[in-house]
Amino acid sequence: MSSKINHHRIDYIELGAASTAASKDFYSGVFGWKWTDYGPDYTSFEDGRLTGGITEDDEGRKRGVLVVLYSDNLEETLRAVIASGGRITKEIFSFPGGRRFHFRDPAGNELAVWGQDPG
Repeated sequence: MSSKINHHRIDYIELGAASTAASKDFYSGVFGWKWTDYGPDYTSFEDGRLTGGITEDDEGRKRGVLVVLYSDNLEETLRAVIASGGRITKEIFSFPGGRRFHFRDPAGNELAVWGQDPG
């Protein structure tokens, strides 16, 4: 990723679902999305312009759409979120491809920020 172009921009969206298989069937049939599976409970899609994922769990379904931003410096962005009145809902954690954290903005919207592994 180019930091000058992508730093702090929306990079990914995540949907919750009762069944990733049913969601894949629906979005493939209607919109022609392409898929990459990352285990039984998570799949990533490409629609030709945007990438995103679908997670099979109750938390994701309750949350709705999760907007995920990119950061060149995850720790610095986390500190800025807190300093500006955001509330961290998931501390930084690793996942295949990087690390991320979740937060609520002052209006109560949940978003996430991801970045590359520093090492």
